[in-house]
Amino acid sequence: MEPRTLHLLEFPKVLKELSGFAVSEPGAAACLALHPLATAQAVQQQLTLLDQALRWVRESGFRLVAFPDFANFFPELDIAHRVLDLDALFALSLTLDQARHARDLLEPYSERGWDELMEAVAGAPWPQATYSGLKRCLDQDGRLKDESSPALFSVRQEIRSIHQRCSKRVKDFVLSENISHYLQDEYITISSDRYVLPLKVNFKNRFPGIIHDYSQTGETCYFEPMFLVEINNTLQELKREERVEERKVLEYLTGLIRQERPGVVASYDSLVQLDLLMAKARLADATNARALDIGPDLPARLIKARHPLLALHSPETQPLDIKLQEGQLALIVSGGNAGGKTVCLKTVGLIALMAFSGLPVPVAEGSSLPLWTNIFVVLGDEQSLEEHVSTFTAQIQYISRVWDRVDDKTLFVLDEFGAGTDPTQGAALAQAVIDGLLDRGAASFAATHFLALKAYALATERVRAASVLFDPGTKRPLFRLAYDQVGASIALDVAREHGLPRTILSRAEQYLLLDGTDTSAVLDRLNTLAVKRERENDALAEERAALRKKRDSLEARYEKERVKVLTEVRELAQGVLREWKSERIGRKQALKQLADVRVKLEPTQREEQAAAEPVLDWAEVSVGSRVCYRAWSKSGAVLEKDERKRQVKVDFSGVAMWVAFSELTQDGKSPAKAPRASGGGVTAELGFTPRLDLRGQRADEALAALAQFLDASLLRGANGVEIVHGRGTGALRKEVHAYLKTAPGVASFSLANEDRGGDGMTEVTLK
Repeated sequence: MEPRTLHLLEFPKVLKELSGFAVSEPGAAACLALHPLATAQAVQQQLTLLDQALRWVRESGFRLVAFPDFANFFPELDIAHRVLDLDALFALSLTLDQARHARDLLEPYSERGWDELMEAVAGAPWPQATYSGLKRCLDQDGRLKDESSPALFSVRQEIRSIHQRCSKRVKDFVLSENISHYLQDEYITISSDRYVLPLKVNFKNRFPGIIHDYSQTGETCYFEPMFLVEINNTLQELKREERVEERKVLEYLTGLIRQERPGVVASYDSLVQLDLLMAKARLADATNARALDIGPDLPARLIKARHPLLALHSPETQPLDIKLQEGQLALIVSGGNAGGKTVCLKTVGLIALMAFSGLPVPVAEGSSLPLWTNIFVVLGDEQSLEEHVSTFTAQIQYISRVWDRVDDKTLFVLDEFGAGTDPTQGAALAQAVIDGLLDRGAASFAATHFLALKAYALATERVRAASVLFDPGTKRPLFRLAYDQVGASIALDVAREHGLPRTILSRAEQYLLLDGTDTSAVLDRLNTLAVKRERENDALAEERAALRKKRDSLEARYEKERVKVLTEVRELAQGVLREWKSERIGRKQALKQLADVRVKLEPTQREEQAAAEPVLDWAEVSVGSRVCYRAWSKSGAVLEKDERKRQVKVDFSGVAMWVAFSELTQDGKSPAKAPRASGGGVTAELGFTPRLDLRGQRADEALAALAQFLDASLLRGANGVEIVHGRGTGALRKEVHAYLKTAPGVASFSLANEDRGGDGMTEVTLK
């Protein structure tokens, strides 16, 4: 992507705003380094990673705090015998603390199928030795602990012992000589790294010793009595030993980092990546943005799109629907000045750049774009006095330079192209450029005032016309687009609005009438009709939203009642099963009671089905024929007929039972009682294990089918069920197991034996 394109569409401004949401300097730098990606797969991977991070943060409550920039210290490790100082090691310790915290919070979600997030946060080996060494040797203030090494502990003990001895010797000296009134303070201090007494200058010659320094006021001298000289000399030796031992500890820690450098670098990079993801999330919250669908075959369709910078600073910005229909590659926007044509073009270009960089964009659900690997922009006044070129010449030079790179993965943004020359020739040239773009399969969005280009937009295949709308009464822009029509330029109205003298306006109107090309009345009428249509559409949309809200409320109430009834029926069914298992009732009585329970669950639906099902003729029923028992939606083979009781004995997968003839329908004609997954469904009676096949389904569809399947299996008396999810990547199996862990009717579950499907099937025991 050309830097010129990024600059004209203000992409660097978006990155600067994004970097303001980062909590660390390396995170902000990562924000500023973002750029459009070259493949749809790479874009989708980044958007998937963002989605997983958002879900994880919402569920876990993870929050990132500022961490130091450690990147500058890594090159130090390449220099032999270079030892990292305490500041660098402490910075690394704080960084690894957060990386460890992120790993620990993510670990419970390992079964959620968040592969991209797991790889970004915990994909590299953890530098355990480095982390343990830093935690053992550094305290919370970044200083070396005494316990860092036995030798360091010993020498520091000696230093503390010397301090105690010095304090005692000084105290004894002051008391024996009665010189407390000679001292500025009643304690010893340190000067030039030696223990000294703060002695008043007037008494500096009263005792033998060494003067090391004077205070800023000159009233105090720092005096080392002779009896402290030997002790201070010993102290200096111990200080030297302490520095040697501290150096050994630093060398040891630096060596650990060198040994585990890949893990250390990966942990640091994971924090930077998390900071970038959190910044994207905050940008999405600030602009009400979402991830855009990107794909080679997706249409250019932006629903309720807002210019990202306007959305960030002006939340009340009017959204636009910018969309091409199937087979269309070009959109030509016309209409008056200040109506929003340029903003419309910039919105398309900037949203495309952001989406291709893995950023959320302010659009509504259902929006999509194809992947454009090149975006070229002709925008604004490109005149250059230094290079002696006019705006028109600069535009022509730019198009000539990039023309050979235009293909079917190109977007061209043309704002008033050709406006800097004769209108007739400029319009013809603009049409020819768009024709050339269409021939190469490139997409283009253009804004124009040329009448010929407006007519071209209405008459040319694969090109769509749109007009910015103005209020019919006030002539103020509404910042809306009306499609498949063109708009007037209303130059005179704009001039009048901005105070141009009336005499000039009157003469302009006269010249316009003499010219005979005034089409403003027709276009004003089109604008008025378009505004009316848009307002009607808005009213319909509000009504539709109200109906949808009402429907959702009714569905929620229905679902609440359904769950209540289902719970009651399940309890009744389980009671019947317990009685049958304890042999307090017989098999036939248990089946009859289960059928009664089923009738209580769906009496109305049962009646409707009975009315809709085809009538089964008694004479057509014979031994060996197939019939369907509509109470269970199960087919079986006829074994016997009882003419007197008008009952039929039917074999259901090895279980034979007498069924009233009125409960039977023709085989295959009875509608299912509940939606079934492909190859699945409940086919359970006593002693039979139902099976549900979820292979090939999306996770949300599979879990919905699984919920219905478990409810129906419990209701029909199944002790266990089999869930076929296939092997594949294991993602569907993880989702199924996560659901089974919380399902109220599930007692336990496990993978099947290898001869029965292995890890492609899960066997479930029901309560």
